[in-house]
Amino acid sequence: MAIPVSETLSESAAPPQKSAPALPTRQLVGIIGAMALAAFLMILNETVLSVALPAVMADLSISASAGQWLTTGFLLTMSVIIPMTGYLLQRFSSRSLFTFALSSFILGTVLAIFAPTFAFLLVARVIQAVGTAIVLPLLMTTTLQLVPRHKRGAIMGLNAIVISVGPAIGPTVSGAIVNSFSWHYIFILMAPLAVIILALGIIFIKVPFQARKIPLDVLSVVLSALAFGLLVYGISTLEHLGDNPALTISCFVIALLALALFIKRQVRLTRDGKELLNLTPFKSRTFTLSLLLIMIAFGTLLGTIVMLPIILESGAGFSTLSIGMMLLPGGLAQAIVSPIFGRVFDRFGPRPVLIPGAAMLAAGQWLYVSVDADTALWMFMINHVIFSIGLALLMTGLMSSALSTVEPRLYGHGSALFNTGQQLGGAIGTTIFVTIMSLLSTAKLESGSDVAHALFSGAHVSFIVGALLATVGVVMAFFVNLDKQH
Repeated sequence: MAIPVSETLSESAAPPQKSAPALPTRQLVGIIGAMALAAFLMILNETVLSVALPAVMADLSISASAGQWLTTGFLLTMSVIIPMTGYLLQRFSSRSLFTFALSSFILGTVLAIFAPTFAFLLVARVIQAVGTAIVLPLLMTTTLQLVPRHKRGAIMGLNAIVISVGPAIGPTVSGAIVNSFSWHYIFILMAPLAVIILALGIIFIKVPFQARKIPLDVLSVVLSALAFGLLVYGISTLEHLGDNPALTISCFVIALLALALFIKRQVRLTRDGKELLNLTPFKSRTFTLSLLLIMIAFGTLLGTIVMLPIILESGAGFSTLSIGMMLLPGGLAQAIVSPIFGRVFDRFGPRPVLIPGAAMLAAGQWLYVSVDADTALWMFMINHVIFSIGLALLMTGLMSSALSTVEPRLYGHGSALFNTGQQLGGAIGTTIFVTIMSLLSTAKLESGSDVAHALFSGAHVSFIVGALLATVGVVMAFFVNLDKQH
């Protein structure tokens, strides 16, 4: 979440970190590859239940509002853990954090396989989220520390595949599995893959590391958990604002108060090098704009991914497998263009990547505005491919632009801020899309409309809001540059 930070923000008193020694290419590929595979599997897991949720609800006899907690609980855990990773990356080695993250994910996955009740499955998802929250900043920070600056765009392009393609093909994977087996097989197939990736990490991740013996500020942890946790929870309750407005308002009031106190405390602790999360990167306009843009991009991505299965299955009558296969070409397109435009970034800078990316993202959203219950599935596919290519360009350029403006000693904190903003953007986008669609479709149903017309009428307005936000992103893309790189 982009928060303006005063130009008087003090620099950390911590000594600058030495750059990591050059590693053999084989080892570097092994390190980045193991982390990227781990991040891909974990990000895939973040949205993999979207299509499978009806099957989970039926099997465990739970309501839709309860089932939504499998996603909300995951996001809540991520929002609490990620702000702490700036501290963790200084305190523990990459190898230790990777091992812990994968072990947590494997434990959560195994528990999910055998979950007899909803509460058991929710706990499993929370444990999975702990590992996911650590791996994402770890991947970004390691890339910044080990990859030479002139090659970062290409590697960040590969990382963009991990972060953006994972959520895009999650519904495809779950749709195919649920269509043929039970939802348990989603986790049954993930578990051995996670074990293999853990083994690869143990083999390859051997980087010299000197830990900083810095104390953990418990009050900062509490304030961070209250601020980011209640903010995400408050966002998730907006859909049912009319049921309990006092709860939603209270969440936002406490979250914003805790956030203000957290910021004030981090500014003060930074002077002594004891901060939990260093906010200095916000002094860079490029970093702040990039973070705002990533929130818009990830918000429209998750909002679209969550809403499409609802309107296509309940409104247009398509099967889960058909919907999943429709989304697949968009994910493949991202995988193809991300590394290509990463090299373009390395050679020409951010604007030849960001401006076309923002324009295609907005174009994809505007194309979605015109769909209805009679629109052919291949038209949805074309819209999604255009949207996905724009997202791939944006993710590649924004990660590289934002983190290239961060000092080496603050890589961990910059990655934590970037990933926190990404998760908040996803939570906000999902809530905006689904809430608008739900409210308007309910009103249409009450006025006598059929289900298909009601759902697509609500989705129409949701896509307009997403398109307007994406259009704002096009304007912002013109102001992102690397003139003040460190």
